[in-house]
Amino acid sequence: MKITPLILSGGSGTRLWPLSREQFPKQFLKLFGKHTMLQETLLRLKKVKIFSDPIISCRVEHRFLVAEQCQEIGVTNPIIILEPVAKNTAPAITAATMQLIKKDSSSTLMVLASDHVIRDIDTFRKSIEVAYLKAQQNSLITFGVKPLKENTEYGYIKISNNDVREIYKVDEFVEKPNIETAKVYVSSGYYLWNSGMFMFKPNAFIHELKNHSPKIFKIVQKAVDNASQDLDFIRLNQKEFNKSPNISVDYAVMEKSNNVFVVPLDSDWSDIGSWSALYDISNKDNHGNVLHGDIITKNTTNSYIYSYNHIVTTAGIDNVVIIDTPDATLIANKDEVHNVKSIVKSLKKEDRYESHSNRKVYRPWGWYDSIQSGEYFQVKRLHVKPGGKLSLQKHHKRAEHWVVVSGSATVTKERKIFTLHEGESTYIPIGTIHSLENKKNFKLEIIEVQSGTYLGEDDIVRLEDIYGRIF
Repeated sequence: MKITPLILSGGSGTRLWPLSREQFPKQFLKLFGKHTMLQETLLRLKKVKIFSDPIISCRVEHRFLVAEQCQEIGVTNPIIILEPVAKNTAPAITAATMQLIKKDSSSTLMVLASDHVIRDIDTFRKSIEVAYLKAQQNSLITFGVKPLKENTEYGYIKISNNDVREIYKVDEFVEKPNIETAKVYVSSGYYLWNSGMFMFKPNAFIHELKNHSPKIFKIVQKAVDNASQDLDFIRLNQKEFNKSPNISVDYAVMEKSNNVFVVPLDSDWSDIGSWSALYDISNKDNHGNVLHGDIITKNTTNSYIYSYNHIVTTAGIDNVVIIDTPDATLIANKDEVHNVKSIVKSLKKEDRYESHSNRKVYRPWGWYDSIQSGEYFQVKRLHVKPGGKLSLQKHHKRAEHWVVVSGSATVTKERKIFTLHEGESTYIPIGTIHSLENKKNFKLEIIEVQSGTYLGEDDIVRLEDIYGRIF
């Protein structure tokens, strides 16, 4: 078998707010152990051992997160395609398919999400093998999960009959149902959950796309043909990609084609679509609780509680989700967590940064945490990883004072280059060209005190940058 995996990593994960946000969504979080969900997906492919190097499609602002997380687990040769704007799955899959045709049109493409949990790897592999054989006949294959119970958070796939088979002709794709309809679907035996995973030969998909969504084909083809190389990334042409309809691959192709088959998947699957879904698949203590962080409970049952910021204590609660982060806290009944998405929409309407950004912000050189802020001042904690370097830059409206907490900093200030050690500091006046670098093999941590009339991140004029962030 010759299968190229395409991992879609462009989602915003708003249903797991406040831990997951657009700037750092759930696929980059460690929800189950030492690996993030993206890393778990990549490691799962290694276990299956039938895949070639992956293609990963992600948003431009997440490119360094994706690259770093690949590097951490030894995925050394991914093709990372940058989406200049989120346009749903149809344009993203189309761009990756066209890119694979350029590289190896004889390969078979398997589309996976970056935030799924699949625990039964042997059963997963068997389903892939069934799908692969059918895909060689130029059919489009989707994977349908055998429903454990009625669920209103998933779309469904209606199969041609309910005999026990390895693969079925798709009768119909249906929207997320209400609870009564979901019960009917599950009891009938004719419906599977729509997993959002697919397999097909690249040219077979393009053939169907041309027939059913020619506009997407033409627009994305131009975006791919005019793509640029950005360091190790392929940056789709923004002007062309922006013209594409915002549409899922289900609507664009799968629901319209008569050549779609579904392979039932019975491998302990979850898409972690909500806090209650995460609770369902997590290990629980004797009281039915899932606890992460410094937490003390009394008479607390069947709850999911997360805090790595400070101690959280509870007493006399049941069936509750509590997610505590440095700048936002969610408290909800488990049966009401579907309303989290509405909360995020409300925050966006109010233009609250908490809707999209965390207090801790990741950069290709490391991260910074905004510890405190007020009128005309802001205090940040900077973590610069070994080899990390901030761009050569200047600010029009703010000055900065750096104090080294640990490690050694190589500082550029105008034409001077010097080293600061622990406890030493320097002052960067407004308009001064400056940079900061960690040339050591251990972390560098700095306290940065900003002062000025405006402290926004857009008051940065980059003159040089090893990460290519100058456009």
